[in-house]
Amino acid sequence: MKKRIMWTGFAITAIALIVFSVISAEIYYDNDVTYSQRYLRAYMAAFDDSLSAEQLDGEYARQLSEALGGARVTFLTADGAFIADSEDEDDASRAMRPEVRQAIAEGEGFDARVSQTLGDTFLYYCKRFDGYLVRIAERTQSMWSIYLDALPAVAIFLAADALVCLLLSYLSTGFILRPLDRLAKDAACKRRVVPTVPELTQFAQIINRMNEAAEERVQEIAAEREQVVRAQQSKDEFIANVTHEMNTPLTSIRGFAELLASGGMEGERAQRAAQTILTQSERLQSLVASIINYSEIDSEDLPVYEVDASRIARDILAALTPEFREKKVVLLSEIKEGVMLMSRQERVTEIFGNIIRNAIRYNREGGSVSVLLTQEEFTVSDTGIGISEENLERIFDRFFTVDKSHNGKNGGFGLGLSVVKKLCKKQGWALTVESREGEGSTFRIAFSAS
Repeated sequence: MKKRIMWTGFAITAIALIVFSVISAEIYYDNDVTYSQRYLRAYMAAFDDSLSAEQLDGEYARQLSEALGGARVTFLTADGAFIADSEDEDDASRAMRPEVRQAIAEGEGFDARVSQTLGDTFLYYCKRFDGYLVRIAERTQSMWSIYLDALPAVAIFLAADALVCLLLSYLSTGFILRPLDRLAKDAACKRRVVPTVPELTQFAQIINRMNEAAEERVQEIAAEREQVVRAQQSKDEFIANVTHEMNTPLTSIRGFAELLASGGMEGERAQRAAQTILTQSERLQSLVASIINYSEIDSEDLPVYEVDASRIARDILAALTPEFREKKVVLLSEIKEGVMLMSRQERVTEIFGNIIRNAIRYNREGGSVSVLLTQEEFTVSDTGIGISEENLERIFDRFFTVDKSHNGKNGGFGLGLSVVKKLCKKQGWALTVESREGEGSTFRIAFSAS
C-alpha cells in the first residue's frame, strides 16, 4: 500500500509538471509572437515610404535589413508579385501567403510559419503602401522547438520531483498508516479497536462488530462442543443405568425360572418363585414404560389448552392418601381455587405427582409434606432426608436417586425429577430446588409462561 501511495503521488505530480510545462511553453510562444508583432511594426517605421515601386530593389532590401539588425525584407507588388528580397532570390509570387493576403485585404497582416523557400521559422509582418507591399520577417522559435528546448529542464524537474515526492510520500504514508497498523494489531489480538482519528471510526466499528460476532461464534461452537460431549456422556450414562436397572430384575427372573425348569422347587417354594418372577417382570415392564415416556417428551408437540390445576392437585393428594398413611407423613396443603394453566392434563399430572411422591418417598416417618398451589407457583416442601450440596445439581439427571435403597420401589427408577425438568422446560416454567441434608427439601415451580 505504501508503494502504491508513493507511486500514485509521483504520477500525479509528474503529470501536473508536464501539463504545466506544455501550458507554459504555449504561453511563452504566444507572448513572444505578440511582442514580435510590436517590434516588427516598429521596424516598418524605418522604411522610406516616399519611394516608388520602381525604386525598390534587392540592394535597398539588403540595406534596410542591415539597418534592422538582420531582419528579412521583401518587396512585393500590390497584388503580391515578387520584386526583391534581402535573402531570397526566388521570384515566385507571394500572393497566397497568409500575411500577404491579409495585407492586400486589410492593409496589414501577420503570420508565423516555416518559410517555404528558406526552411526556417519566421514571424511575418506585411504592410500595404501606395502601389506595393513591404514585408519584414524575423526568425523565431516554433512551438515544437520551444518544447524541445524545455525538455532538459523538464527532465531535471521530473527527477527532482520523483526524489522529493517519493521521500515525502514514504514519510507521510508511514504517519498516515500508523493508525491503521494499530487497528490491525488490536484486531489481530482480539482487543476492542479504538480509532485515533475520526475518519477511522466507522472502520473501527466494523472491526469491533466482526470481532464480537467471531467471539460469539467461537463461544457457540465451544458450547455446542461441550453440549455434543455432555450428550455423549449422558448417552453413555443412560445406557449404563438402563443396563443396570434391567439387569437386576432379569437376573432374578432367569435364576428362578431356571430353578423352576430344573424341577428343584416344588409346592410353596415354587409358588413364591413364580410370584418373584411376576413381580420382577412387572418392575421391568414399568422401567421400560418409564423410559419410553421419558423419550417421548421431546418429540411430543401436542397443542396446549386451559387446565384446572386446582382439581388435578386435589385428585393427586387424594390418590396418595394411602402412601401418606403408610409412611405416617402429615399432609399440609393450601390449594387455591380456580388455578388455571395453559398446558395439558397429563403434563400437569406428571409434574405434580412426581414431586409429591418424592416428598413422601424420601421423607422420614412422622414427618410432614406441605403443598402450596397458587396462580403464580406450585411449591412442595418436606422434612425428609434432604439432598447434599454436591448432589443438588444431579437430582434432575436420569436414573439418579438420592437414596439408592429406594431405587425401584413404587415404580421409582430415578426418572421422575428428570421428567419434571423436561416438562417444565417445555412449558417455559422455572423449576428451582432448595435443600439441606438431613432437614428436607423444597421444590418450587413458577408459572412464568402460564
